Amino acid sequence: MNVCVCAHARVSMEESTHGKISYEDCKGTADWLLAQTSVRPLVGIVCGSGMGGLADMLKDQVAFNYKDIPNFPQSTVDGHAGRLVFGMLKGRPCVCMQGRFHLYEGYAIQKITLPMRIFSLLGVETVILTNAAGGLNQDFKVGDIMIMKDHINMPGFAGNNPLSGPNDDRFGVRFPCMSDAYDRELQQLAVDVGQELGYGDFLREGVYCVLGGPSFETIAECRMLHKLGADAVGMSTVHEVIVARHCGMRVFALSLITNKAVMDYDSEEKANHKEVLETGQHRSIQLQKLVSTMVTRMEYNNTNA
Repeated sequence: MNVCVCAHARVSMEESTHGKISYEDCKGTADWLLAQTSVRPLVGIVCGSGMGGLADMLKDQVAFNYKDIPNFPQSTVDGHAGRLVFGMLKGRPCVCMQGRFHLYEGYAIQKITLPMRIFSLLGVETVILTNAAGGLNQDFKVGDIMIMKDHINMPGFAGNNPLSGPNDDRFGVRFPCMSDAYDRELQQLAVDVGQELGYGDFLREGVYCVLGGPSFETIAECRMLHKLGADAVGMSTVHEVIVARHCGMRVFALSLITNKAVMDYDSEEKANHKEVLETGQHRSIQLQKLVSTMVTRMEYNNTNA
């Protein structure tokens, strides 16, 4: 515990406010974690709101509270437990975030994406991200699972990008490509696994749009985003995807449609976080089965590569 306290004390006020975390800081955190566990994760999983049960699937767990990890932010949102869990998933070494960080919590964008940097330095090769999202596509239903094939980064349009500022080539290139952000082989694997598991009725694919939050979208905003080509809208994931790709990791992402975006001025519906968490619990078993089966198949593919 003394190690953690000292490490936190070394984080300056400028770092905590502006998110300027160096390569050395990330390496120090990764080395600290690797010294506490024998697990060398190849897959990193990020749990969205109400979906922390994914981490409970890990065997031989070694878990850390975010507050005890040097340089790590802390979750402040219901449905995000705030634990980093190492363990084995179907024989594959994994690390799982039970709870993520969001712009609306007040963290700098570089700080909320810090775990992706640390994942890379831990040896993670593939990142699986999940989130809760509002459905903009009128064909989507509450409880549908959307495979993310692309994103629209609204905060990025205003210059709020996690790669802003000096680039460290030890992480990645200055101008990373994002047209292939979401691994197409993993998308196809998810479709194939979903069909085998009988999830065809509620497995979709589409484009996710990120907004800053924490207020839910207005009707006019939902209509605009839908016209721009977004199928779902949320407040996370995209920033993590950008940094994960910058670090050279493969990315796969899923959105759980927890509510239908309100598109009609005559509607009495109102978006709320309670509904988000309830839907997450309802679909948790199917999500876990889809992800765990994919991890098994990825291991098989890599073994025979």
